Amino acid sequence: MIVGYLEGTDGQLLTNLVVEGVDTLPLSNGWDGHGKTLGHITPSDNISLIVGYLHKVFHRGQDVTAKDVLYNCILHKLPIMLMVPECNWDAAREILGEVQDDVTLVDPENVLPEILKKLGKDPSCAT
Repeated sequence: MIVGYLEGTDGQLLTNLVVEGVDTLPLSNGWDGHGKTLGHITPSDNISLIVGYLHKVFHRGQDVTAKDVLYNCILHKLPIMLMVPECNWDAAREILGEVQDDVTLVDPENVLPEILKKLGKDPSCAT
C-alpha cells in the first residue's frame, strides 16, 4: 500500500504509516514542486489513498479550483482525505464545490486511524 501525501503533511503521521507497513509518496499540487504532480499520477503508481490539507488543493488568488487539482485523482477513483478541523467542515465543503462528494474530510487529530481504517488495517494502535 502507498499513501500519497501533499506538502505539509505531518512527519509523525508519515512515520506511523511506515511503521504500519504503508509506503509513502510525496505529491505536488502543481505549484509547490513537492513531489509527483497529482495531474501526472496513473494507476501504475499503485497509490492507495491521497492525504493532505485543504489549502493544498485550493488557490483563491488564481483560477485553480479543487476540481482542477484533484481531477486526475477522481478520474482514477483514488480515495482522497483532506485534513480540516471538524468545526470547519461546512466551509470546506463549500470550497470544494462540485468535488466535495469525492473527498473525505477528516479532522487532523483523527487522521491516522481514519487512514488505517480506509486501508483495511487495524486502527487500534493509532488512537
